[in-house]
Amino acid sequence: MNAPFPAPVAAPVAAVVVAAGQGLRAGGSVPKQFALWRGKPLVRHSVEALATAGVSPIVVVIPANWEETAAEALAGLPGVRFVHGAASRQGSVSAGLEALEAAAPGLVLIHDAARPDLPPPVIAALIAALDQHPGAIPVLPVVDSVVRGADGLRGAFVERDGLYRVQTPQAFRFDVILAAHRAWNGSADAGDDAAVAEAAGLAVALVPGDERLKKVTFAEDLKDESMTLAAVRTGMGYDVHRLAEGEELWLCGVKIEHSKGLAGHSDADVAIHALVDALLGAVAAGDIGDHFPPSDPQWRGASSDRFLAHAATLVAAAGYAIGNVDVTIICEAPRIGPHKAAMRARLAAILAIDIAAVSVKATTTERLGFTGRGEGIAAQAVATVIAKA
Repeated sequence: MNAPFPAPVAAPVAAVVVAAGQGLRAGGSVPKQFALWRGKPLVRHSVEALATAGVSPIVVVIPANWEETAAEALAGLPGVRFVHGAASRQGSVSAGLEALEAAAPGLVLIHDAARPDLPPPVIAALIAALDQHPGAIPVLPVVDSVVRGADGLRGAFVERDGLYRVQTPQAFRFDVILAAHRAWNGSADAGDDAAVAEAAGLAVALVPGDERLKKVTFAEDLKDESMTLAAVRTGMGYDVHRLAEGEELWLCGVKIEHSKGLAGHSDADVAIHALVDALLGAVAAGDIGDHFPPSDPQWRGASSDRFLAHAATLVAAAGYAIGNVDVTIICEAPRIGPHKAAMRARLAAILAIDIAAVSVKATTTERLGFTGRGEGIAAQAVATVIAKA
């Protein structure tokens, strides 16, 4: 029979985040909970979500000797405390619950750090369910066919109605789950905290989970997420050079006959300079001035082809390939149209990419501004790079 349950009360919500494993299946030099995922340590994502939801205090259960790493991973987050974990998950949860006892929270969420993407609606649904039940867990229905198997052979079909995939966080009235953990006498580690609660006679409600709450287990899980965000990167570039008598006019690596040329420390190819900055920006490698400072005499009169080839080398060194580039030249004169095919071909040759991945366009400013008055030429560029497999 289920234990009696008190009437709903307004209660502060605390959390235990289990991050005590060594995460060996994920590889790397640190336990997976401290590895980067979407630009932050894995554990920080769910702790941030809990803190944003007003959950406090948050006890994070960590492996021994990782205090400094854990503190760096969660720096600046309010209400976070650390305790050392145990040999089993249940032991780690128990340690976290015991550390919360002095705070006397009304409710507690018990979560795995390996589930970093914690949607706020799941937190809200769990807390709401505790108005009527001593415990609640998020679940998703099993949608695939299920069969038993043995020795590599298909066995009996299992009816999937009533089967669910269990997620965390799992939510409980604090006093009852603490008592349930203290009373647990199972011969093996509990599968989850709901099993500990049920062994103590507590009813556990089911609330809708979320596919976003998937568990990060293997190195590929970390890699796949980072690649999702970083597989395609984009950089932008912009440059201006003044037109002057007695200078040559180079645009996109093509020499154009004109009454004036562009003045600058190198050959002043404004279009290539913009494209160099776009490529460098795509891989966060600084800007053209960092690599080819105007104060360095070796670059006086240098062909900008060298700058562009160097930028392409840096893109490759960062693990990316150039997907496409798009350059827009802004001037009243000369006319760019007759030279666009040659410009595309030249840029493609310097970058060692297909000409189909190179776009060169031109526009005017309707005689407005310095380009409209024929005082200079501007260029802007966008470059997209793609992570190599």
